[in-house]
Amino acid sequence: MVDLKEKVDILAKKFVPSYRFLRPQESTIDRSHILQTELNASSIKVLNWNIAKKTYDKNWLQDFLNILEQYQPDLIFLQEFRLDIDAKNLKELINMSWNFAPNFIDAHHQSYSGILTAAKISPLHKRAIITKHYEPIIKTPKVSLIAEYSLSHNQNSLLTINSHLINFVNIHKFKTQLHELEIALSTHQGPIIFSGDFNTWSQKRALLLYKVVTRLGLTPVAFTPHHSKKIKRFLLSPPLDYIFYRGLKENKASARVLENINSSDHKPLLAEFSYIQT
Repeated sequence: MVDLKEKVDILAKKFVPSYRFLRPQESTIDRSHILQTELNASSIKVLNWNIAKKTYDKNWLQDFLNILEQYQPDLIFLQEFRLDIDAKNLKELINMSWNFAPNFIDAHHQSYSGILTAAKISPLHKRAIITKHYEPIIKTPKVSLIAEYSLSHNQNSLLTINSHLINFVNIHKFKTQLHELEIALSTHQGPIIFSGDFNTWSQKRALLLYKVVTRLGLTPVAFTPHHSKKIKRFLLSPPLDYIFYRGLKENKASARVLENINSSDHKPLLAEFSYIQT
């Protein structure tokens, strides 16, 4: 029986460079590590970062390990994450559970590309949402990953969504993806974290995003002006990266953008929340 890696090898030899990007069969790739069973509701540290496919770059890896050691995030949302097809584990996340949602296979580099959510616990549920529309040139969709987690001493669960919004398409296709994500979030009654690279490089895109999060009762993390200006933009555009939340209390002193990290063209965003059931 031919395994996935052998299939991709055959396709790569046959099609590269004329046909390099393939649709994955898996909706998610998952690894569980049961370190604990609930997130600590009194302190939920979050890292959000578009890493620009630098997973196997030694400079990025060192930056990432330093962030893990210094800030010890409980939840990690990474966009543009590369995962080798034959990868059995991720040593930098050896003590965390992770869920990876690929949006395509790069047959030339023998790797998946997509988004990764990691946590100190395994999710109660998770699912990927693939866009109906494709970006031009390489003809690939975008993906979002929903994961739900238990909170200590609470009946309510935390719903998270790690998203990378579609780019280089008309505003209707951007709005379609946002609408799908709004529907997915609207049924959850408890706390929410909505995080990612939203590709809001125009005022029209940013306005559509803010209409959706406002309807959902979500609030953006309040970065200081010094930190906010370090978030990825195109010229004078609105920020591209956000962490939105609902039903949580933000520790405003902890919100920061790591401006000295240069291994990606996006800067890591950090925030901390607590949840007290009312």
